[in-house]
Amino acid sequence: MKLLDGKIVSQAVKDQLKTKTDARIAEGKKAPHLAAILIGNNGASETYVASKVKSCAEIGFKSTLLRLEETITEQELLSKLNELNEDADIDGILVQLPLPKHISEQKVIETIYVSKDVDGFHPESVGRMVQGLPAFYPATPYGILLMLEHYQVETKGKHAVVIGRSNIVGRPISIMLSKNEYPGNCTVTVCHSHTPNLKEICLQADIIIAALGRPEFLKADMVKEGAVIVDVGITRVEDASKKSGFAIKGDVAFDEVAAKSSFITPVPGGVGPMTIAALMMNTFKACEAKDRP
Repeated sequence: MKLLDGKIVSQAVKDQLKTKTDARIAEGKKAPHLAAILIGNNGASETYVASKVKSCAEIGFKSTLLRLEETITEQELLSKLNELNEDADIDGILVQLPLPKHISEQKVIETIYVSKDVDGFHPESVGRMVQGLPAFYPATPYGILLMLEHYQVETKGKHAVVIGRSNIVGRPISIMLSKNEYPGNCTVTVCHSHTPNLKEICLQADIIIAALGRPEFLKADMVKEGAVIVDVGITRVEDASKKSGFAIKGDVAFDEVAAKSSFITPVPGGVGPMTIAALMMNTFKACEAKDRP
């Protein structure tokens, strides 16, 4: 069993981006600039955004963090996004999810210019990805591909089973793994809550992407020997033995599944850091695209 260590790979990606960013600046070009919007005081969102701002500083990107009250109206938020759209210095825009209930997530996603959609959620970005055209990939699936590539995990001709069909992870990773390139060329099965023979399907899988949000759902008896396991789940579970009062669990029962797997991601420290690395990669690409006439 080999650990797919997201901390190591994300640092390698950030080091590569820092070298490229330093070279840009030395040539008199602008540094990539990411703008992030944080609404309200959600603790997890605060942590995620802080990590993104810190990563920008490490690489040499500029970052702008806009903190907005939870009472902001939908129209006020859309107006703020349009200001960022029109700001030529800003290359990428992200709005930290989840949003307050009175704001339409879809309207927010569709308001961000496709050229600045570094989260890869805009319908046009998704459509271009499906058709194999240049596009920003959603950060978490993109991060998974970068990790598989770093560890040279073979994907060609493999059977990949994706558990979960969200627009953020499940659907896009299923498309990306089936593309005619590396990492890709998999035969992909997408499973979900209505899949009747899930265990039997998982036992056929060479690669399993667990992205359903249920702690320790994937057990050893659902995994064949030598499978590659990518755990996207991250859930806080009450644990009185911890100082914080909770433990972080993935969708995979790590201790029992690790013994059967060839590669496996830990939680935390697996896919999470890669999501941020992929976001940085998209931001750099958005900036670079402006250099072309």
